[in-house]
Amino acid sequence: MSTSSHSPAVEAGKGMLRVVFYSAILFSVFQLVMSAFSPLSSTVVRALHVGFLLLLTFLLYPVTGGQGRTSIVTKLVGFGALALATYHWIYEADLVARAGELTDADMAVGIVTIVLVFEAARRIMGPALPLICLVFMGYALFGEHLPGALAHRGYGLDQVVGQLAFGTEGIYGTPTYVSSSYIFLFILFGAFLEQAGMITLFTNFALGTVGHTKGGPAKVSVVSSGLMGTINGSGVANVVTTGQFTIPLMKKFGYKPAFAGAVEATSSMGGQIMPPVMGAVAFIMAETINVPYVEIAKAAAIPAMLYFFTVFWMVHLEAGRAGLKGLPKEDCPDPWAAVKERWYLLLPLAGLVYLLFAGFTPMFAGMFGLALTVVLIFGASFSRHLNGTSLRLIFWIALGLACSAFAKVGIISVVAVIAVLAVLLALRKDGRATLRVAVTALVEGALHALPVGVACALVGVIIGSLTLTGGATTFAGYIIQIGQDSLFLSLVLTMLTCLVLGMGIPTIPNYIITSSIAAPALLDLGVPLVVSHMFVFYFGIMADLTPPVALAAFAAAPIAKETGLKIGVRAVQIAIAGFVVPYMAVYAPELMLQGDKGLDATLYVVFKALLAVTLWGMAVVGHFRSPMNVIERVLCFVAAATLVVALPVTDEIGFGMAALVLGWHIWRSRSAQALTV
Repeated sequence: MSTSSHSPAVEAGKGMLRVVFYSAILFSVFQLVMSAFSPLSSTVVRALHVGFLLLLTFLLYPVTGGQGRTSIVTKLVGFGALALATYHWIYEADLVARAGELTDADMAVGIVTIVLVFEAARRIMGPALPLICLVFMGYALFGEHLPGALAHRGYGLDQVVGQLAFGTEGIYGTPTYVSSSYIFLFILFGAFLEQAGMITLFTNFALGTVGHTKGGPAKVSVVSSGLMGTINGSGVANVVTTGQFTIPLMKKFGYKPAFAGAVEATSSMGGQIMPPVMGAVAFIMAETINVPYVEIAKAAAIPAMLYFFTVFWMVHLEAGRAGLKGLPKEDCPDPWAAVKERWYLLLPLAGLVYLLFAGFTPMFAGMFGLALTVVLIFGASFSRHLNGTSLRLIFWIALGLACSAFAKVGIISVVAVIAVLAVLLALRKDGRATLRVAVTALVEGALHALPVGVACALVGVIIGSLTLTGGATTFAGYIIQIGQDSLFLSLVLTMLTCLVLGMGIPTIPNYIITSSIAAPALLDLGVPLVVSHMFVFYFGIMADLTPPVALAAFAAAPIAKETGLKIGVRAVQIAIAGFVVPYMAVYAPELMLQGDKGLDATLYVVFKALLAVTLWGMAVVGHFRSPMNVIERVLCFVAAATLVVALPVTDEIGFGMAALVLGWHIWRSRSAQALTV
């Protein structure tokens, strides 16, 4: 009797993996076709986008949450969710004609879709965000029974379902539009670059430039995570990719596990504020406040540099305090050799930056960057088989001319070039390996989009409920009343709201909730539009580092082999600039290139901010040229605080105290060294 080498369970598992694999590829291809050719209306694209998100979620995540084996019923629910999404496509004209008047079929589809979005979010992110959204939906349904100013006029179930499941301010609102148009493209862009070796390029470059300096292993983490942030706006994803290398390296050279994990978590979270790609929130912000994305990137540029300067400085001070050295120079790779080997991977990033700052839409820039990445990966693989520099040069010139037809005939020319290269690669064994890299990137991109996309869909419930009931106006009114007495108190309350919400939900829903209810109030209190939204954005990011629920810290915990709580506490110390810079920007908008005071004012504020975070770092670590005593640390803290406050004569006091404490410390350190010689 013959026996099979694979059990039925194993075969079923492989079959399930194939279903996920092909579903993910279909999702990515669908998104690429929609972005390149726009054959369907925006409303239909949003609905199908959510349908694919639900399909993959129910294929991958069991009832108990976390990835694993799912039941046959769960799989059928996933395919049913995708089928429901086609309802918006099949009956598009009818839904437009009877807008606001729902049939029984509309009600059934709408209610089931809302329930499935809630359940998908629970499986991916846990119960916190669904419960918060459920409260807002409950307010829309039953808020008429609340006392006083909290009550609204009352809305029926059909009105709420119509708003959330069929309008453009609910599940298929602005966040889902941004997810289906911009965010998915940039996630794919990052996935292709990662698969092509961009992580290796960034890591080797960081090792070669700062690995041999004082505290070099930790500085490698800061530099490589900052560079990764330019193509990947996900902080937690950065932790689990670059952290696999940097955290063990830091521990090997003497850094404590909590500090090593905190450096990686803090550096990785900074990727969300690092232009040009930043995090998904930046795209949602641009769409929400109706400003070009490039304006968001420009506003984030100086604070991002301050953030990474602070992390780098804290690492340097900690290395000095603990007496930690860098890697041996001979063990560090040549950074320019790393660039020479994979320099072509930087071209899509450069092209993306140029297009964004030249005024093109993020969708166009993202599509161009992604297409250029694929062309370069395929072209580099094929050109390796060409003998002689001249032949390779001719090949690249011909490839460039073929792609330049994009200016006249559009994206179809680039698609044709990619198709021809794919056929040529398929004829060779190593070429087929390159094609597998591209297919893997399509799958990884679709899977990476799940948490972001599902969160964008679910928070539409909050936006739809607030828009329907006017609840945001009521909340904003309370903040404005407080702000009439103290803008600072309003800022603190907004910060606390962001941090508390961030204990249970990701950055995207955190920003959407607080920007809906708090940012308009800050705007009415005189805070510039971009600054008010960036203030909310920054503290949404800081929530992922702030205990007790610090997602980035807990992502680093298993790698560092330390508790997430200890890592979170250290991360807050390292990321002190992330808590200070938003306040400075409110009182001095020049820090975000807002206002009309000119370049001199911007340079002055940047210098003041650099000095403040430098002093704060010394106060927290307790070390500069040598260990600092309590008086020196207190003076550093007070000097930094006066530089941030921005009241009359506080700058002068801060500069004077800084000069005094730095001069005293340097003199004392030199005297101590002279005595030991």
